[in-house]
Amino acid sequence: MSKKTEDLQTLDELAAEGDEMEAASADGETGFDEIEALRAERDEFRDKFMRALADAENTRKRADRDRREAENYGGSRLARDLLPVYDNMDRALKAANEGEEKVPDSLLEGIELTMRELINVFKKHGVKPITPEVGEKFDPKMHEAMFEAPLPGTKAGEIIQVSTTGFLLHDRLLRPAQVGVSSMKAS
Repeated sequence: MSKKTEDLQTLDELAAEGDEMEAASADGETGFDEIEALRAERDEFRDKFMRALADAENTRKRADRDRREAENYGGSRLARDLLPVYDNMDRALKAANEGEEKVPDSLLEGIELTMRELINVFKKHGVKPITPEVGEKFDPKMHEAMFEAPLPGTKAGEIIQVSTTGFLLHDRLLRPAQVGVSSMKAS
């Protein structure tokens, strides 16, 4: 091989080395782009994971709240259906105590025992009576005005008569107390 041929080979080798360097440089950029793409993908997966974790926690909290509400308020229909039983027994006791006719003691005792048991069952399940007193201020959140009447010696908005006891189931209104309210105008 002549000197020129050696130089040509060397030049060819140099060109090949340059091409390799360019390819390596291009691979380096591709490697950098690939690393950035992997980082972006990692960040996207991390974001999705955090969102899924938050969703799972929210679902757990919602299920816990729904379970507590079902436990506390699931029997509201039954409790509401038992209120007329309470009303009728209360009326029977009042009639027996106020009536002129003599009611057999055993019957009166049976009604009183049944009423006490019903009240105990109500307490056990979180049913509390709302028993407003005459003279109290009318509260539309707890009371239902059945009538208004001007009654001397009272102020407007005062309860003048209690018709029916109201009830709460834990903190929810099951039935408002039915009351009469004074409509006396200020003099």
